[in-house]
Amino acid sequence: MTGTMAYHLISRWSGTLGLCAIVAVIRPAHADPRAVVELFTSQGCSSCPPADKIIGELAKDPSIIAMSMPIDYWDYLGWKDTLADSRFSARQKAYSQMRGDREVYTPQVIVNGSVHVIGSDRTGIENAIGATRKGEGVMSIPVTMTQSGKQLTVSVAAASKSPAAMRGEVWICSISRSVPISIARGENRGKEITYHNVVRNLVKLGDWNGNPGSWTVPLDSVAPDGIDAAVAIVQDGSRDKPGPMLGAAYTSLH
Repeated sequence: MTGTMAYHLISRWSGTLGLCAIVAVIRPAHADPRAVVELFTSQGCSSCPPADKIIGELAKDPSIIAMSMPIDYWDYLGWKDTLADSRFSARQKAYSQMRGDREVYTPQVIVNGSVHVIGSDRTGIENAIGATRKGEGVMSIPVTMTQSGKQLTVSVAAASKSPAAMRGEVWICSISRSVPISIARGENRGKEITYHNVVRNLVKLGDWNGNPGSWTVPLDSVAPDGIDAAVAIVQDGSRDKPGPMLGAAYTSLH
């Protein structure tokens, strides 16, 4: 597919866990992360497989929390992306509105909630990580997760500077670390592509006001079948107006 649509296009298109008496501290696999990298991808995007592979590589870096957020706005072409979620499409568009541009495309990476890069540009992603780290408060808030019986608690530390001036929302993402998909139609038909750290659910836990806080959820609501990891994020702004990432943690659940 060629030409300009509602969005700028990059690609051409066609077509039980322990006894209740035991409290386990889940130390994030990505301790003290310097970046949250979100990839907006699609099974029908011929330019996306290299970006999907890069996310898998970045997921091995203990200083980076890399997530895949498959979008659904190409489903109208006649076949459905089996991992797509309309919430991710809305999230990607909200980022664009906050930046003041119309740059919504696949594959697109958002680094630390503020800078967008073509998802297949590994150097660009690394440069964006360095650039966004200079922002005040970016990835400066310690976040941890603890498990007690069948509950998972996300704890957020106080802001080290001017806590009264810092605000954010606390979210938890349910993650499938590796999802191989055989593509039946579209430009990638006949290929098997592995999607890494795929977000399967995204739930707001509450608001953070700059002071220490914690939020507890049933483990079953975070880790149903097919979920083997979780990401907790603290992000400036709101669902409709997402801002810079203030802190995050990643942990395996099995």
